[in-house]
Amino acid sequence: MSVKIYHNPRCSKSRQTLELLQVQGIEPEIIEYLKTPPSAAELNDILEKLDMEPRELMRKKEAEYKAAGLDDESLSRQALINGMVNNPILIERPIVIANGKAAIGRPPEDVLAIL
Repeated sequence: MSVKIYHNPRCSKSRQTLELLQVQGIEPEIIEYLKTPPSAAELNDILEKLDMEPRELMRKKEAEYKAAGLDDESLSRQALINGMVNNPILIERPIVIANGKAAIGRPPEDVLAIL
């Protein structure tokens, strides 16, 4: 089984989710999304797998959210996706992809449902 984790090693929930996967015997492909952000197409695919709209995946309390003007309710889906590509700190974390599905590890145990 191929498993990916969009990971931020400075985030405790992300570290806990990675550890949970490893305890399950899974060594996922680790994507440090702050260093290697997903493309707009990848982010769109992730959103579809999560069954979420872009704003639902955004960390709205980050300073970059307002600074980038992403709090504008009139922005299109694509504009919001592009905002996350350009400001990956705004992407909620961690995201685990497995079996054609995705889950956010908040709490970490939520990712077990897709394994």
